[in-house]
Amino acid sequence: MSTLLIKNIILNNKRKDIYIHNEKIEAISDKLDITADRIIDGKGKHAVPGFVNMHTHAAMTLMRGIGEDISLMDWLQNVIWPTETKLTDELVYWGTKLACVEMIKSGTTCFNDQYWNLPAAVSATEEMGLRSVHSYVILDLMDKTKSSFLKEECESMYEFSKGWSSRNSFSVGVHAPYSVSPEMIQWATDYARKRGLPVHIHLSETESENIDSVKNHGMSPTRYLESLGALGPETLAAHSLWIDDEDIKILADRGVKTIHNINSNLKIASGYKFRYKELKEAGVVVSLGTDGCASSNNLDMLETMKTTALVQKAWRGDPTIMPLDELLSLATENGGKSLGLPIGVIKEGYLADISLIETSGVEFTPNINFMANFIYSANSSCIDTVICDGKILMENRMVDGELEIIQMVNKLYKQLL
Repeated sequence: MSTLLIKNIILNNKRKDIYIHNEKIEAISDKLDITADRIIDGKGKHAVPGFVNMHTHAAMTLMRGIGEDISLMDWLQNVIWPTETKLTDELVYWGTKLACVEMIKSGTTCFNDQYWNLPAAVSATEEMGLRSVHSYVILDLMDKTKSSFLKEECESMYEFSKGWSSRNSFSVGVHAPYSVSPEMIQWATDYARKRGLPVHIHLSETESENIDSVKNHGMSPTRYLESLGALGPETLAAHSLWIDDEDIKILADRGVKTIHNINSNLKIASGYKFRYKELKEAGVVVSLGTDGCASSNNLDMLETMKTTALVQKAWRGDPTIMPLDELLSLATENGGKSLGLPIGVIKEGYLADISLIETSGVEFTPNINFMANFIYSANSSCIDTVICDGKILMENRMVDGELEIIQMVNKLYKQLL
């Protein structure tokens, strides 16, 4: 049993004390006269919910900077997939640890991952103290001879996941409609539904994906998945960029959650006209992700929030389209809703995933509007303290083991080149 008391913190522009018991927020009040194992004086700081990065490929930190300035399919087929054949458990372990350090230092406390070598990735995440959902990736490239192996390994990994801590959970990853056979898409979806697991999938990331889908199936990727019975409340659809009104209606009717990854979309020139307004009005839960470091080059959700807002305002020609409080919800509360977890809100009874923001710097001067300064003026260096599951993972911007992790990745990454 452990307790933590944060005193004199600014929460929603009011001075509060926050009392954390084990992994949960137990009390929030103007003044709490209570003992705790540890007391943090939050004077001069603001509290915000930990970010929920809803689409990552964590160990791709190892590939930061490779395959630059090329299109998505060229990038995947000629750079990323050949490089990934060289991955080992050791590489994924240290690459995931590096990702965790980067996410902690930029205020992320939970991430939704889809990558390889699952036991190594989860071991790294467990040790770093973050909350996560890890997908077993199904990618058969339409080769039906792989079906038995993929099914057996997915089932084995799910059983293995029952030994993970409560901070980490299992999901089924279907890479994309263009890279997975219809039979495996249906099997994976059915397997997940029977066990109450999320299905993490890439959907309509590029215009060419849609064109090819119409050519091969006579319909958009969304309608193709619908025809397979593969869309439902368990579906976490990353990108969902090239979608029309009928696609949006299907996503809404099926309770699909979408994930916007603006920096990756811009960098690979996949597109930028994410239809947030239409998705929101249809009742679709929208959250944010960074994608992997091989495509977006960082895991910084604060940067993601800023770019998301700027691009939405620009292409819509409407400065009111993305209000600040709504933007923060996309990076926090909506991620919790999508994963079915009580996170993303600083509220009694919720899990204690909190970042403390230092506001003494020039970026917050004058501090007329904290949220505007936080998202549009500051960068992640203002994040001083990060708490996940009631435990302090970073204080005074120091993360335990950070130097060793950087040194190990610098030693190991050349194995991929």
